[in-house]
Amino acid sequence: MRIGITGHRGLTAEIEEQVRQLLGSSLASEEPSGLTVVSCIADGPDTWLAEIALERGAQLEVVIPADRYRDGLPNWHRPVYDRLLESAAAVHGTGLVESDSAAHMAGSELLVQQVDKLLAVWDGLPARGYGGTADVVTYAQQRGVPVEAPWPQEAQR
Repeated sequence: MRIGITGHRGLTAEIEEQVRQLLGSSLASEEPSGLTVVSCIADGPDTWLAEIALERGAQLEVVIPADRYRDGLPNWHRPVYDRLLESAAAVHGTGLVESDSAAHMAGSELLVQQVDKLLAVWDGLPARGYGGTADVVTYAQQRGVPVEAPWPQEAQR
């Protein structure tokens, strides 16, 4: 089973705790030896699922949306990003250089094309900008990739 992840960044610590539990539950029925998580390993849900998967003995594959993607991540997240990237069984790139919304969407499309299911940590609202979580969910649905949205009840961004 290959599971991809997309989701909102900048969530509160309280929502993070709830989402981590929901993500763990989403992987609970999967046999770790047959599980691969595909992630862009941005701060937030991308990283949380990658960490949960690795802790359980699953494989991680990373999609890098652009050559300068890491530069656009928060400074505090870069050591975590580097650690997860080093743990990846495979790395996929889009070939794009600039880390902008078009590259982020291209990376998400590449991710969706490689998975059997997409976990979307999503509040159900429209994207705030091109390439946001809602756009990734729409793309997955158009491709026939099942989407599961582990979002805490009554949580708001």
